[in-house]
Amino acid sequence: MSESSYLSLAGKVAVVLGASSGFGRAIAERFAEAGARVVVAARRLELLEPLAKAIDGVAFRCDITRDADVEALAREAIEHFGRIDVAVNSAGFEQMLPLRQLTPDRLDAMRQVQFDGALYFLRHMAGAMETRGGGSIVTISSLTAHRPGAGLAAYAGSKRAVEYVSQIAALEYGAERVRVNCVAASLIETPMTAMMFKLPMVPEAMLRQTPLPRMGEVRDIVEAVHWLASDASSFVTGQTICVDGGGSLTRLPSAADFADAAARTNRKESP
Repeated sequence: MSESSYLSLAGKVAVVLGASSGFGRAIAERFAEAGARVVVAARRLELLEPLAKAIDGVAFRCDITRDADVEALAREAIEHFGRIDVAVNSAGFEQMLPLRQLTPDRLDAMRQVQFDGALYFLRHMAGAMETRGGGSIVTISSLTAHRPGAGLAAYAGSKRAVEYVSQIAALEYGAERVRVNCVAASLIETPMTAMMFKLPMVPEAMLRQTPLPRMGEVRDIVEAVHWLASDASSFVTGQTICVDGGGSLTRLPSAADFADAAARTNRKESP
């Protein structure tokens, strides 16, 4: 079988949650290009419908923090297409806060999306797959789950917890041929991170901690997710692939690194 055949998603049904922008939107577009019938989901249906029309897919409203919504998403996808072969959770919510500011309301908002919702997604998508011959579930995680940084306790802690739970899910559903993996992304410019990229010192400081001499791009994450969704990775489960240019081999930039990058940027901009 050729490499292109292994990467083909023809005949498969894919669900992409968090598809209204960023990684999720690009993943949905790639899946459609690879031949999959795609169900796109997010909280804001008005952002999904143009995408669904463009890729000849179907759009459903789904709030990942509501177990009933995620259950309904799995049920409606099966009612519409008869099965789910691939499911990707790209829903995200990021807010950097030091531990001393993590009041219950702030912690709950982060946990409900990043951890509780991710578990709802794993449970319902795996449940839909296990009775229909298996499938592949991919969760988008983060480099920050592997290297500590100030202000990331809730966000990165939740991501690391989901990576661990994904290993457990891989054990529990393996006999039913359900594969469960994660892709841990470096800092990449998307609508969620756009504000960071308006500060030149941020990508510069990240680049200095990245062995490969470039910043990551959305397509890098899409390629990894596509591989995990396809038959090319049929013997891979319970893994987290760090798509970070080697950033997980070093460390996250510190406050001093950002200050140094800002000083260098200012010197470059000075006449």
